[in-house]
Amino acid sequence: MKRTFFAVIISAILTLAGAARSSGAISDAEARDAGMRLWKNECGGSVEGLTSWNQGEDFPSLGIGHFIWYPAGRSGPFEESFPRLVAFLAARGVALPAWLRDARGCPWQSREAFNAERQGPRLSELRALLARTVAEQARFAAGRLESALPQMVAAAPPALRESVSARYQRVLTASGGVYALVDYVNFKGEGVKLTERYAGQGWGLLQVLEAMRDGSTPLRAFSDAADQVLTQRVRNSPPERGESRWLAGWRSRVRTYGPR
Repeated sequence: MKRTFFAVIISAILTLAGAARSSGAISDAEARDAGMRLWKNECGGSVEGLTSWNQGEDFPSLGIGHFIWYPAGRSGPFEESFPRLVAFLAARGVALPAWLRDARGCPWQSREAFNAERQGPRLSELRALLARTVAEQARFAAGRLESALPQMVAAAPPALRESVSARYQRVLTASGGVYALVDYVNFKGEGVKLTERYAGQGWGLLQVLEAMRDGSTPLRAFSDAADQVLTQRVRNSPPERGESRWLAGWRSRVRTYGPR
């Protein structure tokens, strides 16, 4: 059952990758640049940061994009992307550790268990794998963006669909726009999942594009809208999550998207 599941994912990834290559939407050089900046934003560009479990979260965050992996037998409201990255690496011919290839979910059930094994063989092996596949992870992150627009247009209110598409293209074609879009969609998602809402309001790329003001330069408008959407998220978040402690860092991150 496990191998069949990964085979289906790998087949879909290869199909999407072929379509992306033929359209040339994001070049390998652009993907690498965005990936390196994504790694810096999420992990400080460090190998040690490639395997993290943040305080207050129910899952580890792995790789240059801090891709989520839920513990075995559990799920949550946020997009789980690490299993898709594993399938992507396998589709690219990357040799995977047997324990990772056969895993039915994250093998660590808690942050304490994860940190206790931080220097153990599995996490050390995982960090080494992630450190030598930065280029592949960058391409994976870019692929998420390439598939995001149709999802966002379909999820947007009909009256906003044309604006969402036009704003996406404006940011994408601006100098530095690929980085801004790749970083944000991997940071906070497409904004199409109904489970990724507080008080009925999302915080993904779709919501940022909806909030953009058209009178400003694309990257300034995108950066300002991202700040607005993330501030709204924290305001709407459950108090017990304590999300206000992250807001200053999030704001600093989105300021890198455009001139202030």
